[in-house]
Amino acid sequence: MNRLPVKKTYKLFIGGAFPRSESGRSYEAQGQNVARASRKDARDAVRAARGAFPKWAGMTAYNRGQVLYRLAEMIEARSAEFADLSGGRDEVERTVDRIVWYAGWADKLAQVLGSSNPVAGPYFNFTVPEPTGVVAVLAPDEPPLLGLVSRIVPALTGGNAVVAVASEVQPLAAIELAEAIATSDVPGGVVNILTGHRAELAPWLASHMDVNALDLTGADGELPDLERAAADNVKRVVRGKPDAQSPWEIAAFLELKTIWHPVGQ
Repeated sequence: MNRLPVKKTYKLFIGGAFPRSESGRSYEAQGQNVARASRKDARDAVRAARGAFPKWAGMTAYNRGQVLYRLAEMIEARSAEFADLSGGRDEVERTVDRIVWYAGWADKLAQVLGSSNPVAGPYFNFTVPEPTGVVAVLAPDEPPLLGLVSRIVPALTGGNAVVAVASEVQPLAAIELAEAIATSDVPGGVVNILTGHRAELAPWLASHMDVNALDLTGADGELPDLERAAADNVKRVVRGKPDAQSPWEIAAFLELKTIWHPVGQ
């Protein structure tokens, strides 16, 4: 007898777990049934990100770099599967290289972006970078894997937690990425990945009071409405590029805090 293969169920990735949508809905993409996240799923993802943020932000920058390097290792080990679900082996290799590149920047940001400032008076004055908090990312449709990684990894490098809405038309690489994240050393909740209709999820993330920054790289015609919703709660808005690689991509999700301290006698 010929056996029937066990079909994979493509679920959401929230809080380090793989739940189905609370609504029970799914939609078809790339020939598979994929979970269609709801407004409540988005809220759950933000709650998970907020809960995981202090631990991730509190880790040393060197340790965060090690964790990201481990993620690159996990993707490298599954390159064949990723190649089938994305633009091929070249996209997977560029994705791995990009994560390694950002991992190397993790413990160098303070030196590059921070400073010791000359002031008139008996004070030390320092500027230091700090993470913004919870970042919502609307991932671009192309390239499905590299585009998603290029937007979430800079935010992670700086110590932020992420809620990402994957490519609507090519979401399978994002779920494969979630499985690599789940088996790496990234704490549960630091990265949350939602699949579904972007137009349905984006407005709730833009207006959510516990989301501190919004990456609109994958947004399209809904840009003005999302920017207005973000402005209502003074949310930082970033419009990046799907294939960007720069330390300034990390800086887009950082706050600069200035510290004054009296000079001791």
